[in-house]
Amino acid sequence: MAKHTLYDMPVSNNGASCRLILYKKQIPTSEVEIVSPSTMGGLKDPKFLAKNPQGLMPLLTVNPTGFNIPESDTICRYLMSEYSSVGPSFQPDNVKSNLIARLHDFYLTTSQGSMYKAESKLPIGRFWTRKDGIAEFRKQMQIIDDVIGEDRGGLYLCGPEVSLADARLFPTMVFAKMMLPKFGVDEKDPLPPNIGKWYDEVKMSDPDFAKVHDEVLGALKGWDEGGRWDTIFLAGMRDEDPPTIFDKIVAGEIPADVVREDDKILAFKDINPAAPAHVLVIPKDRYGLSNLRKASGEHVEILGRLLVAAGQIAKDESLGFGDGARIVINDGPDGGQEVPHLHVHVLGGRKMTWPPG
Repeated sequence: MAKHTLYDMPVSNNGASCRLILYKKQIPTSEVEIVSPSTMGGLKDPKFLAKNPQGLMPLLTVNPTGFNIPESDTICRYLMSEYSSVGPSFQPDNVKSNLIARLHDFYLTTSQGSMYKAESKLPIGRFWTRKDGIAEFRKQMQIIDDVIGEDRGGLYLCGPEVSLADARLFPTMVFAKMMLPKFGVDEKDPLPPNIGKWYDEVKMSDPDFAKVHDEVLGALKGWDEGGRWDTIFLAGMRDEDPPTIFDKIVAGEIPADVVREDDKILAFKDINPAAPAHVLVIPKDRYGLSNLRKASGEHVEILGRLLVAAGQIAKDESLGFGDGARIVINDGPDGGQEVPHLHVHVLGGRKMTWPPG
């Protein structure tokens, strides 16, 4: 039995960081054997969960003691320490190494799932929509790009010596370069300039990085061939309905009597009021919600925002509301919907009857 067992799979970008360290240090399989979690029945199998209750990979088991080390950054640092006398240290005398690794772990990977996780896995971190998660991912890439700068002073991120920053960032950039174009990012240049230049150079010049690149990308191509992105909104599925008058109101092309606005919603008085007080509340970005029946896990946050705004508006006596309001979403032709852009009617200022007709 090997001294250590690394439970990992080629598709794992976080596990690939650990594999890069093993490859660069030329650690033999007698020291660290890489096996799939499927050998224990998979990530959710009780045998694996007994080792890592989080049910995630990578996981490193120290076989003589049975001690289990989850979390890729911790595994990387353990390997760097355990095999400090072998190969590169991955800790050059450059503060950028730990800084870039930290930025990657705390700010970049927390939103990467927006590029590939199913709707049922939303929210991703603090992001309820895939669009916001991807925007955050790209923002954090740019922040790291600024830290790297134009002059690296060598092949790697911190100069001529490979660092933990290289090991952490490179596999995630394999994800980004392959996935971001599926969401409309220019496939010729999906990475920021400094990251893109480093990525291309290290992939071409370092065979261990090329090996990890091929491992990760090969697994991702398998996902693609299996149709993983076919049902993911903004990739295989998009909002293809034509723009409406509400889009022109949001853009400021048509005037409206706006009563409430934030970064996500817009509320304005109905030009054909059905009650003394009649306000429409709409999402600024339709995001596929031409009607309520198209709602999915992508829309949990915006639907909540719309109803909270409607409730607040219904309390505003300056708009003519009294003791309560009727809050209505008309859906489709049978429901009386006239504009195919989800909108909430807030009606008040008089007693409402039931049924509405």
